[in-house]
Amino acid sequence: MTPLRHRMIEDMQIRNLAPRTQISYVEQVDRFARHFRKSPERLGPPEIRAWQLYLAQDKRLAASSISLAVAALRFLYTVTLRREWTIKDDIPTCRKPHQLPEVLSPAEVAAFLDAVKISKQRVILTVCYAAGLRVFEAVRLKPAAIDSQRMVIRVEAGKGRKDRYVMLSPRLLDILRDYWKTGSPHDLYKIGR
Repeated sequence: MTPLRHRMIEDMQIRNLAPRTQISYVEQVDRFARHFRKSPERLGPPEIRAWQLYLAQDKRLAASSISLAVAALRFLYTVTLRREWTIKDDIPTCRKPHQLPEVLSPAEVAAFLDAVKISKQRVILTVCYAAGLRVFEAVRLKPAAIDSQRMVIRVEAGKGRKDRYVMLSPRLLDILRDYWKTGSPHDLYKIGR
């Protein structure tokens, strides 16, 4: 591991960046350096601009992928290398198109959930849909997180390692209670075990 990579990882750990973010940032900086076959310490705004054009025009990456690459380079140059650049000018971000997601009809959702034959997986997907949880949040859900008195679910260490409450519908509560009665799992459900 190069001293620069080691220092960048330490800087990310000090700032408590999520492990996945740390891995992504290191990968992005590595790709940038390999593309120019030079250490990022020897590269500057002209190469960053060329890299962004390469990602957009040649690789035809989505705006979100380009934004990840830009965020990694911004972190490297402003935090780790402490370059005193005008970030908005020297490492600009691209605009993400704002598109509304395609929303499934209730009949489509029911058909999708009915197609899932394994009850654990069906319950997990139902929780994701009904409560707006991410899959990793739903998989780690514990019975103690369900507050049927207040009709909320406590999500611990969700995205960004933040805790939050989400609404618990009466129908979802019934589904979770039925699952609990039939399976008697220690955790609410376990995938792959």
